[in-house]
Amino acid sequence: MVAGTGAGVGAGAGAAPGGGRPLIITEDPVLLDDLLRLCAAAGAEPHVRHAVPEPSGAGGVSGASDGNAGGVGWDSAPLVLVGDDAARRVRGAPRRTGVFLVGRDLEDPLVWQRAVEIGAEEVLRLPDAESLLVDRIADVVEGAGQPALAVGVIGGAGGAGASTLACALAVRAARAGERTILIDGDPLGGGMDVLLGGESAEGLRWPDFAASRGRVGAGALEESLPELHALRVLSWDRGDRVVVPPAAMRSVVAAARRRGGVVVVDLPRRVDEAVAEVLAQLDLVLMVVPGELRSVAAAGRVAAGVRMVARDVRVVVRGRCPGGLDPEAVAGLLGAPLAGEVPVEVGLPGRVAEGEPPGAQARGALARFCDGFWQRALGPAQGVPA
Repeated sequence: MVAGTGAGVGAGAGAAPGGGRPLIITEDPVLLDDLLRLCAAAGAEPHVRHAVPEPSGAGGVSGASDGNAGGVGWDSAPLVLVGDDAARRVRGAPRRTGVFLVGRDLEDPLVWQRAVEIGAEEVLRLPDAESLLVDRIADVVEGAGQPALAVGVIGGAGGAGASTLACALAVRAARAGERTILIDGDPLGGGMDVLLGGESAEGLRWPDFAASRGRVGAGALEESLPELHALRVLSWDRGDRVVVPPAAMRSVVAAARRRGGVVVVDLPRRVDEAVAEVLAQLDLVLMVVPGELRSVAAAGRVAAGVRMVARDVRVVVRGRCPGGLDPEAVAGLLGAPLAGEVPVEVGLPGRVAEGEPPGAQARGALARFCDGFWQRALGPAQGVPA
């Protein structure tokens, strides 16, 4: 079905354990101040060497091995930031990945030669490359690895059941042991926390992130959100705010993906600039379509907007189709692959009203669809328990 991929939170705050501390090598006090500031923005506490004296009788780096600088040296630091002033002094160090040559005035054409000599991956000029450098440092702090498999769910017509499916997908992924974040991208949908029975749960909601700019710390994001049914949920509150700037939407979704596992996003049917930012980061969009002609006609218009941004759109047919239509025919009319059919689950609305989230019944039709989806999406080694 799909190949596995995949105001209050500052960048890097509460960073995940298991990351590392970058190594800074420079004697330039101005550059050092800049690098320390950028490390602070990324939530990193770097090791600093103001000078690296050459070993007697040879050029290169003294103390490049792991036994120096408090156990962190050239070899063991996850990231090395070499000031342009120090490039010649580290020229003899062993080649390794994660070395960057950094300076404020890199117009000297020989700077590229010095970068090659020390095996630098990139030459970064400040202040132009500050945002990029913060991202690199934060990746080290957070121990960035495989990004999450990000799946969006959108209704092809009103009342299609997209929010119910999104919630069930998140519940089943969490019960399979996946790190799961459910994001409510529809400000007019009533709140995914309500659907999960946790509208009073403590944690941040979308309005708290409206002022987010640049990189949001992945660990801080996860820890700040309400935890319901073994998953984290980012929903809307009951206030009047229904708009989050596109930049904040982009930063928050990117942070959620960096934690790995699974991210499920419930999407509104109208694709505005903020929704487009989300769609651009999704691996797959499931469009839920009731199996009748009027809904299929409405879904065609929704699909046209989604396809302008999303890389992969697939159809989920909900309920039985009337005569003359079947799930394959619905998908064919929409020009998208069929992801499957979800039968209407008897008694689901009543159970949700009593506080049981969609997908909680392992033998229910909704849970069976979600389990099958994740088994195909995440691979056979990560199956979902019955």
